[in-house]
Order: sequence, then structure tokens, then C-alpha cells
Amino acid sequence: MNRINRTLWIGASLCLASLAQAQQASWSQPQQPFHIYGNSWYVGTQGLSAILITSPQGHVLIDGTLEGNAAQIEANIHALGFHLRDVRLILNSHAHSDHAGAIARLARDSGATVAASAASVKALRLGGDDPDDPQYGMAPRYPAVTPVEVVADGATAQAGPIAVTAHYTPGHTTGSTSWTWRSCEAGRCLSLAYVDSLTALSREGFRYSDEPARVAAFRHSFATVAGLPCDILITPHPEASGFMQKVAARDREHSSVALVDTGACRSYAAAAEPRFEERLRKERQEARTTGE
Repeated sequence: MNRINRTLWIGASLCLASLAQAQQASWSQPQQPFHIYGNSWYVGTQGLSAILITSPQGHVLIDGTLEGNAAQIEANIHALGFHLRDVRLILNSHAHSDHAGAIARLARDSGATVAASAASVKALRLGGDDPDDPQYGMAPRYPAVTPVEVVADGATAQAGPIAVTAHYTPGHTTGSTSWTWRSCEAGRCLSLAYVDSLTALSREGFRYSDEPARVAAFRHSFATVAGLPCDILITPHPEASGFMQKVAARDREHSSVALVDTGACRSYAAAAEPRFEERLRKERQEARTTGE
């Protein structure tokens, strides 16, 4: 690598590192809770989603964000006029610390039942210390969650009249799960989809291409997400789907139209799939180069 190219490479690396630090800083930055649609509310931080679905018979919370954010999530629920003790069920997208870290405390403080996919149940009980995780050894640990109930793929988790359907979308982790439900407002009901990450991130040396079953499962997840009932797309990291920008446009226009995009889940999957295939190509090329 010549001097000019090396300088450019170093500069690009520093820019990416600065961007990552800024994004992670937003994970704990307070966000005023807000109404999404119908009985669905945002109670997370600026950079990490937590979704509250409400009913007179009890509420459902999806994701808890970081361990240190538990008090923020609880305060956001109270700020909307709801009671933490009315949260009956806590669901999880995937069992990494930035989405599951606060679940143990939130469950303790609310008395709620925690439920997740079969693979995520194992990871939650281990506090993220899961050898099946592509990020095993680099993903931070968090307080173990127990007890945790299993929600089968395609089954619904219920609290009062609220029914949230689990869609297993493994890849980012073995237990990654997307969730869908219906919310109604002014006589119009929409399908909301909380879609888990479709990004292949891993520890150094891990290769998806070494495990054909894992590759096949990841590819199936793209098809699953593309076919979800999806009028409003929300992601665990809101920037992954431009969710906050859509909310800002909704507020400017005083209309929910800006949030609605029936093709959003298809577009989300379509953007992620070629990135995964490119990773597989590079992994196989590297294996040929090293003779492994």
C-alpha cells in the first residue's frame, strides 16, 4: 500500500470509528417518548428502540435497550401516562446487550413475563454468553434473564387483547426474531412490523460460509421479512430504517401517511441480502487464499 493510499485508508478508518462512537452515544441519549400509531408508542432512547403496545387489560413491551437505560425506559412509560405494573409481557428481538440488557430489571420492576424465540431464550438465560452467537467473545454480557418463555415461530404472544406474532429471522443471531401486530386508529387498522437486524456481524475469524445451515437460515430470513404484513416498519436501531426521519415528517405534516410504506419490509430485506452475499463471497475467497 503506497503512502497516499495508506493515508486515505487511515482517514476512512478514523471516520468510521468516529461514526460508530457517535451512534453508540445515541444508544443512551434520552428521547422523549412519542405516539407511533393506534395503541403503539416509542419508549426507547434516541438510538435504541423500545416499543410499548397498550390496552386496558395490560401492555406489551418489545426490547429493553441497554442495562443502564432501564430507568429511562420506565420513566418514558410513566411520562406517557401508563403504569409499569401494567406491562404484562416483555418480548425481545435478539439477545444482545443493546436490546436485552435492561430486560431483567424491567421484568423485575414490572412483574412482567418475558418471552422470546427458542434460541434467544437460551441466550437470555446466559446473559448473552452464548457460544452460538456469531459475536460470541466480543458482545458484552448483561444480567441474565430468568424465567423466560418460548414463543414458537409463527405463534402469537398475548397480553389481554394484544396479539403479537413471532417471525423467526435468524442470521444476525441464531435467535433473531421479528414481531408483527395490528394497531387501529380512527377506524383504520395497520400492520406494524418490528423487524430485527439483517446484518451479518461477527467476531474475527468467524465465517458464515463454514455452516451451510446457518447460511440457508439467513437467506430464508430475507424472504420472511419481505413477506411480512408491514404498513409501518420499525427496527431495533431506528436509523436502520430511517424511522426517526419518518416520524419527523409525520409530525411536520400532521399526518400518519409519512409513516406508512407498505413496501418498507421488502426494501429492507432487498437492501440487506446483497450485503450478505458479498460477505459470503469474500469469506470464500479468503478461504481459498489461505488454503482453509
